[in-house]
Amino acid sequence: MRRANPWSALRRLTTEAEVEATVGRPASVIMLKQISALDEGCRTVLAGCPIAAVGYRDADGTSRTTFVGGTPGFARVHSPTRLSFALPGPGDPHGPISFFFLLPGVGEVLRVNGSLAARQGAETTVDIREAYVHCAQAVLRSRLWQPPSPAEPVAGITGDGPLCRPGVVEFLAAAPFLALSTWDNSGGSDTSPRGDRQAVARVLDGRTLVVPDRKGNKRADTLHNLLRDDRLSFAALVPGRSGVLQVRGRGAITDDPALLETMALRGMPPHLALLIDVEHAEVTGNDAVARSRLWTPGAHLGRDTVPDLMALGGEHLAAGSAAAESGPPAFLLRAVGAIPGMTRLLRLVIDRLYRSGLRKEGYEDDGPTTRGRHRGFPRRRPADAGRPVTGGRTVTGGRVEDPLREVRVAEMRGETPSAVTLVLEDVGENPGSFDFRPGQFFTLVADIGGRPVRRAYSASSAPGSPRLEVTVKRVEGGLFSTHAHQSLRVGDRIAVRGPSGSFHAEPQPPDEIVLVAAGSGVTPMMSMIRTRLAVGSGRDRIALLYSSRTTQEVIFAEELTRLVKDNPGRLSVTHVLTHRDGRLDADGVRRWITGLSPALGAHYYTCGPVPPVAPCRPGSRARTWN
Repeated sequence: MRRANPWSALRRLTTEAEVEATVGRPASVIMLKQISALDEGCRTVLAGCPIAAVGYRDADGTSRTTFVGGTPGFARVHSPTRLSFALPGPGDPHGPISFFFLLPGVGEVLRVNGSLAARQGAETTVDIREAYVHCAQAVLRSRLWQPPSPAEPVAGITGDGPLCRPGVVEFLAAAPFLALSTWDNSGGSDTSPRGDRQAVARVLDGRTLVVPDRKGNKRADTLHNLLRDDRLSFAALVPGRSGVLQVRGRGAITDDPALLETMALRGMPPHLALLIDVEHAEVTGNDAVARSRLWTPGAHLGRDTVPDLMALGGEHLAAGSAAAESGPPAFLLRAVGAIPGMTRLLRLVIDRLYRSGLRKEGYEDDGPTTRGRHRGFPRRRPADAGRPVTGGRTVTGGRVEDPLREVRVAEMRGETPSAVTLVLEDVGENPGSFDFRPGQFFTLVADIGGRPVRRAYSASSAPGSPRLEVTVKRVEGGLFSTHAHQSLRVGDRIAVRGPSGSFHAEPQPPDEIVLVAAGSGVTPMMSMIRTRLAVGSGRDRIALLYSSRTTQEVIFAEELTRLVKDNPGRLSVTHVLTHRDGRLDADGVRRWITGLSPALGAHYYTCGPVPPVAPCRPGSRARTWN
């Protein structure tokens, strides 16, 4: 027997006319972007995607939403209208199945809807009915790819119910993002992303949740489905955690002004909200989230790794226009898309629209600052001149970038006649720490000649300190490096963004690491050395082969000498001076490594204009950064 809902007195929307009166109708171009098969762009996205949200129902009608995958390409495309993937359960899917595919660091998602074609063990085959690109608003609202924000305080809840189960309320208080699955009454389903600043689902009592429905592209599939079938399920994520909160229940749509006001951002309430009468709630482990490394530094995809999803949506729009009698002419859309630089221009326009939309919803300057606990994950990107030197997060290519962090130059230390180390700390009385992985880089931003100039430099200090050290080598004609050497002074303020980059030491490296560096390529190696000597077990061994032009150009010369003396048997440094020994070549590196006789499974790192290093023993690994 269904319980009496204490929130049943709230006004509810029960017809499509009522929903459309509030939400409006989607523009025709929104529907034209929907295609009926997986084209080449979709297949490229799936090949690079490590995880997806999936919604399905058991044969008995139980609604379920979870995350599947774990590694890129987990969804195997057999034809333009069929794919398969591993769905370990619980329950066997029946009928409609819907997905959205997440690319780490990317705002837009690829949504795919279909129906069960076959099931053999965990292997599940789906016939595709439709695919389309979904806008980035849910990801941007939630700051899904940003360092996690502190959880909202957990208030006591009244009564009993599924939300009173261990860990559920605490998880909800920290979860800014969820995948919500709904079904219609004609064999269709939809799994869509939902995101909000702080908690995306708010607890009303032990059995009731409310999820704000803020303005979007007016497609409103979820709302229309709930008018026909009120059963739903969702799976919520907390950035940095591998667990998932799975909820199922029944949903209703409300526009109750008093309730909406409780979810206002800077005075802007959502236009609607979903009331969820929860029947089941449980925090579970999720292998796909754990293995996909969504929040691991360096795991986010670079600009050239996958196609720009908004550009892909444009291609779908052209295809849809060609098949429809209405909408923009397909030939015109294709002609515009073929103009050199047009994709990048459209990307900038879309990103501006995203930012404008978020401001209108009240998101500007909303949420806690990350200063003092800054951790960032995006890869290096081209300089983005013209953006503010300080301020909040930026959106580039649908990807969320870290906010700039204002710092002051606390110290300047000359390393060589052409290299200076900048020691940076937070502005203010309580500087926070700089957390990164040894080897990663930061982007420094300074106002030079009235415009922001950005350059990336590897950290040379160890992570976790309230001071960040970056070593800048002067480059002839280099705008930033010349400014650092000639104009910067102690006390000056600049900004940093990061950390970034996939070149870094592993969290639990082997006992032996082999480093080969040339010139300023020693800076990330210095971070690895300082970190390893500070936290190593004493059984570890670090060997550095370092090529410089002359003795005067050896960066960190005195400190390397001291560290070797203070750590006998743990650190060895071999210098190659090109004016004396000639240029370091592959044979020279090979001879040096042979003389070392590295242990089985040693890790190798090279940085700078040095010959590539291949692992010399089984189980070894090599990473190069030039």
